Amino acid sequence: MKQLFLFLVFITLMSCTNSSEEYIDIRGEEYAGSQSCIQCHQNISELSAHNSHTKASMPGLKENILGLINNERFAYTYNPQLHLKVQEHKDSVYQVVYKNGKPTEKYRFDVLMGAKHAQTSMFWHQNKLYELPISYYQSITNWATSPGYDAHYPLFERMVKKDCFSCHSSNIKSPQPKGVKAGQEYGSTELSGQLDKNSIVYGIDCERCHGPAKKHVNYHLKFPKDVKAQFITTKTKLNNQQKLDQCAICHSGNNSPQLKSRFDFRPGDSISQFFLSNLAVSKDAPIDVHGNQLELLKQSKCFTKDPALNCITCHNPHANAEKNTTYYSQICMSCHQQSNKNFCKVQPFQPNFKNNCVDCHMPTKSSAVISFIPSGSKKKKYYSLRTHKIGVYKKVEK
Repeated sequence: MKQLFLFLVFITLMSCTNSSEEYIDIRGEEYAGSQSCIQCHQNISELSAHNSHTKASMPGLKENILGLINNERFAYTYNPQLHLKVQEHKDSVYQVVYKNGKPTEKYRFDVLMGAKHAQTSMFWHQNKLYELPISYYQSITNWATSPGYDAHYPLFERMVKKDCFSCHSSNIKSPQPKGVKAGQEYGSTELSGQLDKNSIVYGIDCERCHGPAKKHVNYHLKFPKDVKAQFITTKTKLNNQQKLDQCAICHSGNNSPQLKSRFDFRPGDSISQFFLSNLAVSKDAPIDVHGNQLELLKQSKCFTKDPALNCITCHNPHANAEKNTTYYSQICMSCHQQSNKNFCKVQPFQPNFKNNCVDCHMPTKSSAVISFIPSGSKKKKYYSLRTHKIGVYKKVEK
């Protein structure tokens, strides 16, 4: 519980005195900071404190780290003479290399990314960020190799670039190169390893999805009886394509050539301003389940036949994805009623089918993009996620 409420605690403390006027946000004077939202939106703020968006990135504090710390057993074994441990030293946690039973080098948990399915950790070296060699995976409830690393030797050289933060945080800046003016940042620094560690706004916060809020906060503090949201973007102000694009900036893959930073996206923008559009994707084209939710959904008949369908038809962006299959099945049944021709045709039909449409029609699939190797094994395991391509599947992965 302590882990879940970490950010809520410091946000609440700040909100007691913050009026938005004195607050200075690293992103600019038009931002109020998510702590300002609690004053009027406490229930939503408390709900958001638990979700995967908020935990998309976190500081590398002990209470935020998944997996065992200071366990007597090695966290990872490369060979009988080479191991890794996750250990606490003073006020920090480190991944420590052991050679022939003796510690030889250690690297601190400085930044964490993820919590729901897996968590990868990183360490700072000067103004660059590097991935630590092992990550924690919920599917095996244990440590295994981090994405991009193998099981032969603990390496600490995979650099984390700014674009990774654009879907795992609400802000990070790069030092401006000489001769490059402000506003020309993308081409020169977006793919650079140079990062300003003091400019991180952890997690996907309120203003990342609703836009800069300082004017909104100041107005409603001055006029608290006005219940209509002013100077802020809400879902009611967006058309269906804008709602889709708002999620697509991070949930439609990143294979298309990028035109400018995702950090520049504001609600209401078109994704075509940020990526060169792909040619029409065939309904049978293979699309990986990791990070491609919208592209998979577009391959579904449900999407092509329902012009109002979007991500928030099924998902509350302020909460974690619902685990109860009955919840999603009720949404499916709003169209696929038993009296219609598009109802489930499996025979013999069982009444409990109505409580679980998704396991058959949106099964879990393995990602070809992210794999890992557990300790003591040479066999790769693959990151598994539920596909968003709604369809009829002859074979379902177990």
